[in-house]
Amino acid sequence: MASVVVPFRAASAKRRLEPLDEKSRGELAHRMLANVLTAAVAVGPTILVTETDAECARALAAEHGIDVVDDPGHGQGFAVAAGLEAVPEWPVVVVNADLPEAQARDLLALLGAMPADGIAITPAPDGTTNALALSRPGIFAPLYGRGSAARFIAHAEELGLDAVEFGVPGLARDVDTVDELERLAR
Repeated sequence: MASVVVPFRAASAKRRLEPLDEKSRGELAHRMLANVLTAAVAVGPTILVTETDAECARALAAEHGIDVVDDPGHGQGFAVAAGLEAVPEWPVVVVNADLPEAQARDLLALLGAMPADGIAITPAPDGTTNALALSRPGIFAPLYGRGSAARFIAHAEELGLDAVEFGVPGLARDVDTVDELERLAR
């Protein structure tokens, strides 16, 4: 069995969707989070990493029987690192919370693509990272942001590990912009 880590920043949820009002952005972010958490718990023990005042996200975690780790701040990489410290078993899938089409089979497919000693990654269309499967502790680095998919692959190779890019549609399509939201609605 694998563990799953889901980082979620409630305070800055979906800022790039600013044509939507704050309430609508928050509701959308929480609907996507609920979908990802449902997929995650079907795979294995799940850890949500979020702010201490993220009441709605913490309530969703409680509904799903998910452990919560406080987000230490300083960005997604540090949130993921905090979550990884709490995982009960390896390997681990790290999956973003803004994947409205994610299903358990997508997370399992990413795990299946992961090399025995390495990583598998599903990049977003913009080159950032939507999901990452890690075979063991000690291989994660906080490399998120623009171009992070390529940085994760390069980091694994620098460590002498195998790295696989694996495009799973349910994990590749995130919602960061109004255009992506409209595409999803179609």
